[in-house]
Amino acid sequence: MGVNFTPHQPSPEATPALVLNADYRPLSYFPLSLWHWQTALKAVFLDRVSIVSEYDTEVRSPSMSMRLPSVIALKDYIKQPEYPAFTRFNLFLRDRFSCVFCGSAEDLTFDHIIPRSQGGRTCWSNISAACAPCNMRKGGRTPKEAGMHPRRWPYRPTNHELNANGRLFPPNYLHESWRDYLYWDAELDRS
Repeated sequence: MGVNFTPHQPSPEATPALVLNADYRPLSYFPLSLWHWQTALKAVFLDRVSIVSEYDTEVRSPSMSMRLPSVIALKDYIKQPEYPAFTRFNLFLRDRFSCVFCGSAEDLTFDHIIPRSQGGRTCWSNISAACAPCNMRKGGRTPKEAGMHPRRWPYRPTNHELNANGRLFPPNYLHESWRDYLYWDAELDRS
């Protein structure tokens, strides 16, 4: 089945759908939970999601036409785990993509607060984001030995904390239909 687009409409690649859980909260903020338009349409036809908002862009087949969904909500709630996976990305997100020693966002790597050579483990409570210059300066020493004290100590974050941090880094593009669902819990202007 071929799908045609009206020539004046935006490219289908520019029409991802924001995916909300059944409670109408995004599955994740960073990276933002987006589905390709084809995946969103498949979920609509399989009756796994409800369309909350649509783009003006229409797709057509020989037997039907349909506007592409811009916001969809899952029909079944997906319980989010309390704690995220221990990954480099999640570690950087926990530390807000900045070095815990100097605050730089350039040339990030990670540092064992207690060096492995001194028994330090590779785990949430011993790893922090560090820029390459600070990591080199600290070397295989503890913060006390190096005279470098982290602005915040490493800890195991919750998924809720990572989502809160993710809100600090909005994507370059936010469709207007997404805004009510991305910042629904933000304090409203009282003016």
